[in-house]
Parts: sequence; C-alpha cells; structure tokens
Amino acid sequence: MFWQTTNHRIDLSRPLVMGIVNTTPDSFSDGGQFADLRATVDHCRRLIDDGADILDIGGESSRPGAVPVSLEEERLRVLPVLEAALSMEIPISLDTTKPALMAEALALGVDIVNDINALNSPGALDVIAAHRSCGICLMHMQGDPQSMQTQTSYADVVVHVIQMLGARVDALRSRGVGADRIVLDPGIGFGKSVDHNFELLRRQRELLVLGHPLLAGWSRKSSIGVVTGRDPADRLVGSVAAALAAVLNGASVVRVHDVAATVDALKVWRAAGLPAAALQVSP
Repeated sequence: MFWQTTNHRIDLSRPLVMGIVNTTPDSFSDGGQFADLRATVDHCRRLIDDGADILDIGGESSRPGAVPVSLEEERLRVLPVLEAALSMEIPISLDTTKPALMAEALALGVDIVNDINALNSPGALDVIAAHRSCGICLMHMQGDPQSMQTQTSYADVVVHVIQMLGARVDALRSRGVGADRIVLDPGIGFGKSVDHNFELLRRQRELLVLGHPLLAGWSRKSSIGVVTGRDPADRLVGSVAAALAAVLNGASVVRVHDVAATVDALKVWRAAGLPAAALQVSP
C-alpha cells in the first residue's frame, strides 16, 4: 500500500508519523512557540531527527472558536517555512483550506494538501484535480472551527463520517484523481463530542470500507484532556496511547506533536508483534 504524492511514493507498510508544525500564534497546544521563521525551521529539523516521516505545516488555527485569518496572512506564515522544509528530503504537507494557497504551495513542490474542509471550498477540487500527482488528505468536519462544537448531533457518527468522506472521495475520483493519492481522516474533535471521538476510535476499522488509508489525529486533543484531566502540554502519555490505539484499529498515519515519543512507542509496538492486518486497507 502506497500514498502517491508530488515527489514521493510513500510506503505505508508500517505506520508512519506525521509531525505537526504550527506557525500560528493561537493553536490550542503550542500557539506562538514556532511563529519565528528560524525557530520553526529548527523545529522542522528536530522533528525529522526525532523520526518524523512527514511534516505537516499549517498557518491557521483550527481549534474550536478560532478566528479565520486572511489568505495574505496565512501565506506570510507558511510559504517561507514550506520553502525551507522542501529541502529536507521528506514529504511535506500543507495544512490549509484555501485553494489559492494550495495552488501556490503545490507550485513550490509541496507533496500533500491536508484539508480539514475536505476540498469543499470553491475551487479546491479544481486545484487538486489539475495537479499531476499531489497527495490529498480529506478530513471530516461538521460545521467550521467557529461553529463545529455546537453541531455535534449524529444518528450514528461512524456512518455519517463514512458517508461524507465517501462523497468527497467520489467527487475527487470523478475529476480523475487517482485512488492512491487519497488518504482519509475521521476528524477527531471537529464537530464531535468526546463520546463521538471514542466511538470513532473503537469502530475506526469500519472506515476502511472506503478503500483508502486512514490518518488519525489525536495528539493533545481535548478528549484526551477529559479522560486524563490533563492540560494540553501534559497530554503526552494519553496522546501516545491514542496513537497506538488508532494504529491497532487500522490507521496508517498518525499526526502528532510529540514525534520522538510516538516513534519510540511504535518501535516497541512492532517489536512486540503488531498484527500485520492492522495495517491493511480492507472492508
């Protein structure tokens, strides 16, 4: 199983770690720590040294209630970091919902577009369909960051996520985008209650019916805080436990802040004999 991207055909035969690089002043767990270009580039290098397989660079917070930023502000935050990171020889992902920024980043050579809005913004599908090989991660979100935590009602959250992501996959495939370019994210914490998030984790394998690899983003999320009683900076152990549970339940990529700890945990997990079936896409 592979994830085709602009410059890399990423082997998903083992679970991969995507390191989070926030260039925002207001992200929920590390806002402002890496708003300076030099500090951010140093952070990218450190994540790679810690074992990150992919870097995911974003310039707009998606925490509940976050205020949207302009295209120009997001460009100023992320483009210099993307330009520096593209020389680091691992796949680089851009976390954005803005089609104009997607196009500009892909022209630079960015490998993956990670869109929490699943390419629902006008023109976003066109940008991805026009590119020869970039990877795309489609995430489920109910509402938007300003309203999503007031829209947490589902008859069956897993069925809803499957239906919504399936429709977005169909939209991409109808535009000629290869199936091997698409990865899916159930959107933990995006328009979902704590119970919904853990229901998605327990039943995550049901999402594999869509036939695409899964990316799971549990790192430092509020649901971990509810369970452990910990603030975001103290959710390392809970985050690693959630990442391992996601891998066991079929995730091929885990998106994390704490790369070194997650990489070490996965090494021990594999040494202990992680079932190979946990890494295969199958109904």
